[in-house]
Amino acid sequence: MSKIKDVIVEFYRIPLPELVSDAKHGVHTHFEVPIVRILTDDGREGVGYTYTGGFGGRSISKLIQVELRNVLLGKDPACVEDLWEQMQTGVHYVGHGGLASFAISACDIALWDLRAKKAGEPLWKLLGGHNKEVKAYGGAIDLAFPLEKLLKHHKNYLDMGLSAIKIKLGQKTLDEDIARVKALRELIGPDVEFMVDANMGWTVAESIRAARELLKYDILFLEEPIDPNNYEGHRIIADRSGMAIAAGENLRNVKEFYKIMTEGKIDYPQPDASNVGGITGFMKVANLAQVLDLKVSTHGMQELHVSLLAALPNAGYLEVHSFPIDQYTKRPLVINKETARAVAPDTIGIGVEFDFEKLAPHKMDF
Repeated sequence: MSKIKDVIVEFYRIPLPELVSDAKHGVHTHFEVPIVRILTDDGREGVGYTYTGGFGGRSISKLIQVELRNVLLGKDPACVEDLWEQMQTGVHYVGHGGLASFAISACDIALWDLRAKKAGEPLWKLLGGHNKEVKAYGGAIDLAFPLEKLLKHHKNYLDMGLSAIKIKLGQKTLDEDIARVKALRELIGPDVEFMVDANMGWTVAESIRAARELLKYDILFLEEPIDPNNYEGHRIIADRSGMAIAAGENLRNVKEFYKIMTEGKIDYPQPDASNVGGITGFMKVANLAQVLDLKVSTHGMQELHVSLLAALPNAGYLEVHSFPIDQYTKRPLVINKETARAVAPDTIGIGVEFDFEKLAPHKMDF
């Protein structure tokens, strides 16, 4: 039996190529990537990580270094699910959800990297191996883009080989939002899947009104029209509008997902392995969704989520996000233009290998 001999944390703060904004979180200038390296006494290393939209990364890194490191030291890294429970228990009283979920996620992903490397398998096969290729869409943080730039940006996604896009909503008036949706639909034609994301910017009544208008443009789903903890509100919006609803990037544990899928009503649960408890948390949500006959889609982190979706029989859509973490890895996301699908890596381990030379200029103290 091997044991964990060290947990090393590094923190990177990376400027975005341009300023981007949405209806809830304001302007993003950077994204942050805390990276965890778990070392074992038999010479192995697992690498995990999480990310933020520019806030909280230092605190997450500190929480791992000061608290979770002590939970993991001396433990058997093969007992991934048990270590996940120990980390949850260790910080539950002071940090149930929130930053703690991000910190646990990074450590859990590193443990799965160790597990997959020991098994000699790529992650997508280790977890189920359903289909190496998954449906994907381009999801820009584009609320502030002028119309001409918006159209050009999404044309670029189509040129990449994608056959689905998503835009942000939340202009000053619904008419402005609908005008942008209309222009995009005219650009992409009837065969490209089209999603929209309101980033929790509306009330229930506003969401119903918007959804009824959006249905005229063959929108696949409306994402996060309201606060995701308003479970009943999601059911009301879906029932009164007929629109499919997606949500989950702002939920932090499996029980919250259970409530929104049962007490509420969503068609596309969207767990994010960076903040729902890592791969262990993600798979718990995915399995629950399968029982309820729901398709799992993802939020961000496309370089890892492609492997998780590839493992699932109930895979929905992979979001290709504006935070380009994959551009700092040795294998940026691959799109098969013939199938318009993202391709999971066959790399042994989680399939995400960071290019630390590219990252080096962005390393920060914490």
